[in-house]
Parts: sequence; structure tokens; C-alpha cells
Amino acid sequence: MNTTLRVLERLERLLLPGGQRTARRNAWAAVLEDRRRARARGEAAAVLEAAATRPRRAT
Repeated sequence: MNTTLRVLERLERLLLPGGQRTARRNAWAAVLEDRRRARARGEAAAVLEAAATRPRRAT
């Protein structure tokens, strides 16, 4: 995995100017963050749904 990543990074350095390289990395970081937030929203929705459908106990 690391070897493949290093090869891709070297190719990126050869083929893309510095600004494009930075923009691509920033865009990928944004995609990963969006996925993390979407996963967290899904988990929160599942917890809220479970709490809403759980039968209430008489007190």
C-alpha cells in the first residue's frame, strides 16, 4: 500500500504543477470529511430513531 502511494505521489509531482497538487489534496480531504460527517449523521439518526420507537415504561 505504501509503495503504491509513493509511486502515485511521485507521478503526481511530475505531472501536476504545485497549485493543482494542493487543490487536489484539499478536495480529497474535503470529500473524506464529508463522508465522516455523513456517517456521523447516519449514526445519530439511528440512535434517535431507536430512542423514539422504544416503548416507554410506566413510572
